[in-house]
Amino acid sequence: MADSVSLIQEQYKKMLQSYIEEKNEQGLYHAQQFSKKVLENQISPEEVVSLHLEVVEEFYPDLPDGATDSFEFLLEVMMGYGLAYREHQSLRDKQRELEQEINVAASMQQTFLPKEIPGVDSMDIGVISVPASKMSGDYYHFVKDENGCIGLAIADIIGKGVPAALCMSMIKYAMDSLPEQRLQPGALLENLNRVVEQNVASNMFITMMYGSYDPRVHHFYYSGAGHEPGFYYDSAADNFEELYAKGLVLGIKRDTTFREYHKKVELGDFIVLLSDGVTECRTEHGFIERDEITSLIRKYKHLSAQEIVNNIFYELEKIQGFQLRDDFTLIILRRKV
Repeated sequence: MADSVSLIQEQYKKMLQSYIEEKNEQGLYHAQQFSKKVLENQISPEEVVSLHLEVVEEFYPDLPDGATDSFEFLLEVMMGYGLAYREHQSLRDKQRELEQEINVAASMQQTFLPKEIPGVDSMDIGVISVPASKMSGDYYHFVKDENGCIGLAIADIIGKGVPAALCMSMIKYAMDSLPEQRLQPGALLENLNRVVEQNVASNMFITMMYGSYDPRVHHFYYSGAGHEPGFYYDSAADNFEELYAKGLVLGIKRDTTFREYHKKVELGDFIVLLSDGVTECRTEHGFIERDEITSLIRKYKHLSAQEIVNNIFYELEKIQGFQLRDDFTLIILRRKV
């Protein structure tokens, strides 16, 4: 290391002497390239100033005291700058490490979401879920049983980043571990609530709506845990009503029970489940109204379920200047037979 520094000092001396004698742009270019070697060898700014002073004093032994004193002053300034710069570099390195960890967690988080939507002959299903940043606090889940019944969940984890991803993994595996109750909304939420209450920090909560659609009788059974109300569209009356399911947020109280509701789904009717990132879209005039969401759904209801959710996302993203402020998840299930 000492030999390397000596070589750098000698190279600097030659470069400076050449520039003083010739004063050309080539010398300035060499100086820029030299700065890379300085960084590679972890030479501090104050060491560069000290080196410069030594070389200048060698070239100009009769340098006025004022000029020498100015270099001493600059050296003190650079010592403070060097400390701040090294601290800045350390923070940048830590930030890069954190970003890499977040990228890994974000990739892992994607594996928790369904790779495909279960096929049901009588149902047209559309889903879109877009995070506002790399990590999402929204979660959705589909499962199909041996009778062709579809179970689906939509959840919002109050919290973001890596803790939300870890919480999401717990929710997924807890749901997967309850096969015998997975299509019974009230019982499933009660089991999940106990898991969340025992394993999640007191400052983290999860809202969820879970529903089960039975294509044999065309009934939709559902329960809610403090989640954003969805919508039910009655095609015959061309009317929307709120799909509200009263229930305490998961993780608040261990022995919470969840009421189960149900709807008879007629031909052409559809169910809309969503996260608050849909209903709390903000424009320059404030939050949009829920009526605006139903107006958009009505505008595109002639399309397939997937086309409906895609178009609604585009419209709401557009009015926010294509900058999501919250995670966006929208699910539509429409009876087609």
